[in-house]
Amino acid sequence: MAVNLTELSLPQLEGLKTQLEQETEFLTSSIGQLKVVQTKYVEAKDSLSVLNKNNAGKELLVPLTSSMYVPGTLNDVEHVLVDVGTGYYVEKNVGDTKEFFKRKIDFLTKQIEKIQPALQEKHSMKQAVIEVMNIKIQQLQSQQAAQSGTTKA
Repeated sequence: MAVNLTELSLPQLEGLKTQLEQETEFLTSSIGQLKVVQTKYVEAKDSLSVLNKNNAGKELLVPLTSSMYVPGTLNDVEHVLVDVGTGYYVEKNVGDTKEFFKRKIDFLTKQIEKIQPALQEKHSMKQAVIEVMNIKIQQLQSQQAAQSGTTKA
């Protein structure tokens, strides 16, 4: 439903502006979160390059937590366990894993591309509301100045 902004009062415009700011923040946050996840998938896909026959049998550090590692040996360079969500892991070969990560990255890219236009539209709407608010405030100020000028005479 289209609403003529010039017909809204200043308090209504302020409420609309607040709502648009909240929606803009939400969409911006959503895009940020999608980009973080996308970056993790890109890093995971890039990490698969270590898995080649030249590195078989080499020693490496295995993370137990983000700040604690134990020494290990790379035995299988053909298969990995992939976190597919909600605590489930699937064993895949390196080629299938690269394809899996590529699909995830592409999906996230499409989601970001879907949200971007909505975010831009909310920004434009907010700017339009601010412009109408400024016009109304100027009109009120000129009316008050005219009234104070007539009361002095």
